[in-house]
Amino acid sequence: MYKIFYQDRVIFLTDDFVSAFKNNYGLFYKYYDRKELQDLLKLFGYLTKIKKLYIFHDNLEHLFAEFTTMFTHIRAAGGLVRSSSGNVLVFNRRGKWDLPKGKVDKGESEEETAIREISEECGIHDLALGELITRTYHTYFNNGRAYLKETAWYHVNFSGPEESVVPQTQEDITEIIWLPPEELTMILGNTWLSVIDVLREARLLAF
Repeated sequence: MYKIFYQDRVIFLTDDFVSAFKNNYGLFYKYYDRKELQDLLKLFGYLTKIKKLYIFHDNLEHLFAEFTTMFTHIRAAGGLVRSSSGNVLVFNRRGKWDLPKGKVDKGESEEETAIREISEECGIHDLALGELITRTYHTYFNNGRAYLKETAWYHVNFSGPEESVVPQTQEDITEIIWLPPEELTMILGNTWLSVIDVLREARLLAF
């Protein structure tokens, strides 16, 4: 299954219609062709009270490939940074709590991107890359164009002093804080759904 964040709502691509229909509420659709899919996404854009859209096809990878043709596909990478004391780095960007991430440059690996973006956005360099946590997908619109951003998230360990962080103000980062895992709930009311998913996949949230 693919889970794609559509602003404050979610689109699921699945090959298991029975389980999705039995256990969930929302709008359900069996994929037929690209034109119909394009019309469906436009309709979902208007039906703001419907929070979940389930799109079904027997071939999940084919469905995902067809879905991505509706958007400009962008690859990104970021990290869940923890200090030697176990605290988690979060920052405030444009009024939302977020984790460091950014677009993959040409010729760059996702792992390299994650480390570079953390260094640039947070001003820290004593970083050690860990395992991949998860991949998130979210859509956004800019100048009338639709984008689908795929972000690879990694565990990252920071061995330097917590107070050495410097927010990259050019990227509208205004505040960086370190939180013990048990205090991460304080950001949940003002963060992105994709960030919540990363925290869940890293087993830092109990729900």
